[in-house]
Formats: sequence, structure tokens, C-alpha cells
Amino acid sequence: MSNTQHPSTLCGLIGSGIQGSLTPAMHEQEGEAQGFRYVYKKIDLDPLGLTADDLPELLSAARRMGYAGLNITYPCKQAIVPLLDELSEEAQALNAVNTVVIKDGRLIGHNTDCSGFAEGFRRGLPGVKMDKVVQLGAGGAGAAVAHAALMLGAQQLTVFDIDPKRAEELAASLNERFGAGRCVAGTDLPAAMAATDGLIHCTPTGMAKLPGLPLPAELIDGRIWVAEIVYFPLETELLRVARAKGCRTLDGGGMAVFQAVGAFRHFTGLEPDAERMRAHFLAMVSAQQS
Repeated sequence: MSNTQHPSTLCGLIGSGIQGSLTPAMHEQEGEAQGFRYVYKKIDLDPLGLTADDLPELLSAARRMGYAGLNITYPCKQAIVPLLDELSEEAQALNAVNTVVIKDGRLIGHNTDCSGFAEGFRRGLPGVKMDKVVQLGAGGAGAAVAHAALMLGAQQLTVFDIDPKRAEELAASLNERFGAGRCVAGTDLPAAMAATDGLIHCTPTGMAKLPGLPLPAELIDGRIWVAEIVYFPLETELLRVARAKGCRTLDGGGMAVFQAVGAFRHFTGLEPDAERMRAHFLAMVSAQQS
């Protein structure tokens, strides 16, 4: 049934190594279920021979071609910030954008990663202890997830990054918002892991194009919980190892679904059916695994 009150919508996803992304299909099927034509394109930097430095050109092309919005993923979530005309309060606080609405030629940045991770965490790891939490990765997604972790009740979040300065800057920013000492930049991963209640993983390691573990397996203890944000593949090596050791685990699917729910709302102005989108996501994952 056609939604005559809503015009067709063209959106896209900009990122590196995104051929396996299920986000486009989630958006398109929800648009179809709501009765309007929704086209969602993958703009994969790798086969195009592009990098984050080419974002100005891509944004200009999207404006000219009538895109309603763009999702932004690794490695562009922070690089895109200075190129936008306006930022939501959350995107400004996080200095990271995963959703850009294009309206009247203006580029407005939002962040649905934070709410997306929080909703997935609440559903997937209810009641876990969060006195001390370790997070790996302080990039664009890491900033949003760290913010969510503190909102979810982490008393002290220790953030590690391949670039120590980036971890320090994120910790300083979060402490301004949540209070002194709530977040610290980590310097001794083995010691932090020995004392932690849980681990949140926010680096690209484990993605189909970057397989492997983001930390030595011996640092993962069966008493902790482990939350992943990588979702293709849904079953990363980190989750396999953690589960084998007896950890409670959370895959990246929840964040993938609920960030898409928020982005759909921004792009279309319509209220998505979150449970329908989640069911579609799980059906696609099941089909991939069969």
C-alpha cells in the first residue's frame, strides 16, 4: 500500500569496507512496510579508492543528487564534524556524527550510536555489575558508546586507544559532563582487565576485513561481561573467546538495529517500528549463517 503523504526517499551509508552492512536493507524494508519508496545506497570508500579526505566531495554530490540523509561509519564519524552546517546537542557533546540529515541544502549532524548502544545494552545485559568498566577504542563510535556507558551507570570507565591522546581527550570531555574521575584514559591494560566488571569493544578489530582479537585472550576472565559493537560478522572472535570462557556477552546487533531506528526517524520524519526492524535484522543474519 502506497503512502501518498510521503515522497520517495534517497539515503546512503558512507564508510570503509561496508559491503556486508545490513543497514541499507533494514531502512529499505521499513520504508516499504510503511508504504513509500525508500532507496538506500552503500558508498564504500574502499572500492572507490577514496578516504575520509574525500568527504567534502561526497557531501557536495549528495546534496546535488537529492539525498535526504547519510549514515556515517568508520573511519569518518569524527572527520565529518567540521564539514557540517549544524550539530545536534548530542553530536556536539560527542564530537562524532553517524547520521546527517540534508534539508534545504544544509547538513545537520546527529548521533544515534549513543542511544542505539544504550537500548541494545539494556535489553541484552540487564542487571550486570558496572562499578568498573574497560572500553577499547576512543574513536567516533567509541565516544558515543562511552557516553552511553556512563549514562547506563558505569561508575568508572577506563578507556584505551591506540592513540593515547585521543583517549585522554575523550576522558576529559566525559568528566566535564559526568563529573571528575568518572572516566580515565588507561595506561595498564592487564591491571585494568584484572579489576574490571566488564569490557566494551569499540575498535574495528573483528570486522570481516580486520579479523582477530583486540586484546590478548588471556586477559579475558570468565567472571566479566563483554559487549561488542562490531556486527559484521555478528559472531566476532572476541565473542567466541569470551563465551568459551563463560562470560555473559552482547553482540553488536542491538546497536546496529537501534541506531538504524533513530536514523530512520531523522531521515523520514516517520516513526519506525523498532521490533519489525529488529526482526528483519535477525532474519537477515540467520540467512547469512545458513
